[in-house]
Amino acid sequence: MNFKRRAVAAAAVLAVAGAGVVTVQATAEATQPERRPRPAACPDLTVSKGWYGTNRARLQRMIDTYGHCGPRHDKGGAKPVATFDWDNTVIKNDIGDATMFWLLRHGKIRTPRHGDWRTTSRYLTAPAARALTAACPATGTTLPTHRNTACADEILSVYAEGTTTAGRTAFDGFDHRRMEPQYAWLAQLTRGWTTRQVERFAAAARTQNLAAPVGTEQRVGTGKVTGWVRYYDQQRDLIRTLKKAGFDVYIVSASPEPVAEVWSRSVGIDARHTLGIRNVSDHGRLTAHLQGCGTVEDGDDSMITYIDGKRCWINQEIFGVRGAAAEKVQPAARRQVFAAGDSDTDVSFLRDATGLRLALNRNKSELMCRAYENGDGRWLVNPMFIEPKGRQAAPYPCASTGYTERDGGQGPVRRSDGSVIPDQKDTVFGASTASPAPQD
Repeated sequence: MNFKRRAVAAAAVLAVAGAGVVTVQATAEATQPERRPRPAACPDLTVSKGWYGTNRARLQRMIDTYGHCGPRHDKGGAKPVATFDWDNTVIKNDIGDATMFWLLRHGKIRTPRHGDWRTTSRYLTAPAARALTAACPATGTTLPTHRNTACADEILSVYAEGTTTAGRTAFDGFDHRRMEPQYAWLAQLTRGWTTRQVERFAAAARTQNLAAPVGTEQRVGTGKVTGWVRYYDQQRDLIRTLKKAGFDVYIVSASPEPVAEVWSRSVGIDARHTLGIRNVSDHGRLTAHLQGCGTVEDGDDSMITYIDGKRCWINQEIFGVRGAAAEKVQPAARRQVFAAGDSDTDVSFLRDATGLRLALNRNKSELMCRAYENGDGRWLVNPMFIEPKGRQAAPYPCASTGYTERDGGQGPVRRSDGSVIPDQKDTVFGASTASPAPQD
C-alpha cells in the first residue's frame, strides 16, 4: 500500500457526525449564531433532521466562513482540512468489530508464528497467551474458528473484553493515552494476508452488515454479537458539502487502515485521505508489527490512531510535522479548524481544533466533560443520530475520575491551564423513533 500523503502547510480541520432519526428531549441551545450576509455561492447542508439546537446553523456558518466562498478562505493557499473519527461518528456501530466477527465466522485468522501468541502483540499477557494456545491448537495455516467455537470464544473475549474467557487480564504494560491493544490486535491478526485480501474481507463484512436489519445479531463462537451497521445521512451530507466548499476531508480511525478505506469510499473519501492503524509489510504481506508516528519507530508497536496517537498521525500525515513535534499541540496556523468524534479516543484531536468541535454524546466521560464545560464556546454537542443515548442520570465525574491517565489510572479532567473541570450534567440527549432501512 502506498501510504504517502500530501503534507499541508496551513490550517483548518472540520469534523462532524451523523444520521438516522432522533427526537431530542433537551432544550435547544440558547446562543444563536451571529447573523451576517451569507455569500450566495456557498454550498448548503441539505439534511436538517437530527441536528440539535443551532448545531446545523453553526456548521453552515463554518462552511460559509472557511469554504472557497468565505472571508477566511486562503486564496491560492492550502485547502482547509476536515477530519472525522469514523466508528459511531460517521456510522452507527463499529467496522473493526464487524471485520473481526467476519474473520472469526469465516476462519480467516492466521495461526501465530511458531504457534506463539505472544508474537501477535507485545502487550499480550502470559495467561492470555496460554488460554489462546489451549483453545486454538495450531493445526494449519489458518485457525478453524468457524468450526472451533472454543477458539472463536477465546479470541473474541480477548479482543472485545480485554480478558480471557476465564476473566484473566489479556493486555498490560501500555500507554493508555496512545495505545489500545485490543484495537491494535485486530490489525495484528491480519498478518500473513495482503492488503488487497484484507480489503476483500472488509468489503464482505460491509455488505453483510449494511444489508442486515437494524438490531440484527450474529453468532460468533457460542455467543451473539452485533450484526448491523448504518451510515449517518447527516454525515454523508456534511462531507459532501465540505468537499464542495473546497475542504480536504480526512477520516482518522482506530480501525485497520485497509478496513477504514473500504468503508470511507462510500462517503467520497479516498485512500489518501483515510488514516488508520497501519501494519508493517514484508514482501507484500502484512506483519503483526505496526508503523509508528513521531518518536515511535516502525515495529515498536506502541502508538496507534488513539487519543494522543490521533493527534500525532494528523500532525504527521496531514500537516507534515515530523519527529517529536508531531506528538505536540501545534501552533494555531497548523491545526484543524473543526473536528468531530464520539469518544474519549477522539478527545486530543478535538481539543486541537481552532474553530468548532462536535461531540456526539455516547456518554464518554472525558469527552463530555470537555464538551459541556465548553470554556471557549467552540464545542457543539449532539445526540447520536441512530439509537442515541438517553440522559445519564449522574453528572459526569469530571473533578474526580473522568480522565484516563497514561498508566490506566483515573484522575480529574483538567483545562489547559491545569485547573480542574467541575462535574457536568448531561443535558443533550435523545430517543430513537424509527429504524433506518438497509444500505448499500
